[in-house]
Amino acid sequence: MVHIGGARMIKVGDVIAERIFWIDRELLKKYADASGDQNPIHQDEAFAKSVGLPNVIAHGMLTMALAGKFISDWAGGPAAVKEFSARFTKPVIVPAGKEVDLTVSATVAEVDGAYIRLTISATSDGVKVLGMTKALVEKS
Repeated sequence: MVHIGGARMIKVGDVIAERIFWIDRELLKKYADASGDQNPIHQDEAFAKSVGLPNVIAHGMLTMALAGKFISDWAGGPAAVKEFSARFTKPVIVPAGKEVDLTVSATVAEVDGAYIRLTISATSDGVKVLGMTKALVEKS
């Protein structure tokens, strides 16, 4: 649960400091192995380009999981996250030999009793990759 201590009051409009996650091909391979999602668009540049992608792309669920980690870390753990949703708007493009950013931040949209509703921003290389991203977290 989000702990609000003393004079620290969370209010609508508060911005939660951004966090940058770094994604590279090694992380994509680890995620593919852990998730079982071995789709070649996430590992094979020639294949990704053959199906019209600009390059290898990160797994959408990896992108969403990292945004979820941002929320759960801020909220004090995953048990405090009561709702989390997002739409995939653009892929995270991961060229060979490069680390690309997934930059996540949030704004407090509503404070209601025991809950805080957040709107989340997730971008990579300045491009919005998740849309309509929202979370509801429990405060203590």
